[in-house]
Amino acid sequence: MAAKLRKAIRKNLFVIITLVLSAGILLYFLFTTDGIVALGEIVLKLKPQWLFLSILSAVLCWVLEGFVLNLLCIHLYPQWRFGRSFSVGMIGFLYSAVTPFSTGGQPMQIYTMRKMGMDTGKAGSIIAVKTLTYQVVMVLYSLVLVAMKLHFFQTSVSNFSFVTIIGLITNSTFIVLVMLFMISEMTTDKIVKTVIRFLHYLKLCRHPEERYARIHNQLEIFHDASKLMGKSTRLYVVVMSVTVVQITLNSLIPYFIYRSFNMNAAPITTMVAAQAFVAMVSAFVPLPGASGGAEGSFYIFFGMFFKSAIIPAILLWRIITYYFNILFGGIFAYVAEKKYNDPIVSEPNE
Repeated sequence: MAAKLRKAIRKNLFVIITLVLSAGILLYFLFTTDGIVALGEIVLKLKPQWLFLSILSAVLCWVLEGFVLNLLCIHLYPQWRFGRSFSVGMIGFLYSAVTPFSTGGQPMQIYTMRKMGMDTGKAGSIIAVKTLTYQVVMVLYSLVLVAMKLHFFQTSVSNFSFVTIIGLITNSTFIVLVMLFMISEMTTDKIVKTVIRFLHYLKLCRHPEERYARIHNQLEIFHDASKLMGKSTRLYVVVMSVTVVQITLNSLIPYFIYRSFNMNAAPITTMVAAQAFVAMVSAFVPLPGASGGAEGSFYIFFGMFFKSAIIPAILLWRIITYYFNILFGGIFAYVAEKKYNDPIVSEPNE
């Protein structure tokens, strides 16, 4: 029994360290401020219907993740079923939550789809297209919100313009490079090489050849994916539309938590914008689950709304948007391994 326990701990050591780190940050906030006192006061006045809506929004985000994946999967494999796609989506949430820069989600999704019988190249194409469409929608979504709420956050959040502009430029540059690579691989190569040489000249890039190879390989993945998936405009429009709904639901979670605290002064659009900015800032944090960065950015953007209740708000928000992903992602990873260990037998669309 002890040997099995030690083996399980060694196997999941990284996940355990991640959870301990994130939980430690939350406990630090609670016990080094008045957070624990505020939490006790809020629990007595909590409005359960609004808290239920915040949890429901998170669950619907999971469902829509599976739905989008299923749309892309059945485009290549008509007999693919939603249950498989939902499990793959939850596995993505799980491993994105426990790996630095959320880098483990997509490879584990491809690995899982391969075990379910999907061709590795086609699985990679589906995940690549899903990732790209999400990034495109997220950047456009953030641009609209920046245009709507720029003045408010500029006057309310210190260094807001710097953080937002860096985030938008970084994400937009990657998307533009991918799009350009799909149109002209030669032109993109020249641009990437020129930029890397310039950065190397400024002593900002120590190994230009290795950096170019990594960028080129990543761009090629999206290029190959676009050829495999084809040019189905209707499919991409539906996928992007559903992604807009998914991002909106995720951005509504802090507002529902806010209302569950019996607060109602802040406009819903402003809080949705704040959550979009939190998501963008958190993406720069290299720790698993953006630990520290997620809590810090939430504190910066939402402190003006929650005031003395900000620490309990962070606690509830992280439980719903992070710890639930790990808990239920782990459950569905186990279910997928047991239930979908029989590879699909249908031939993919060509």
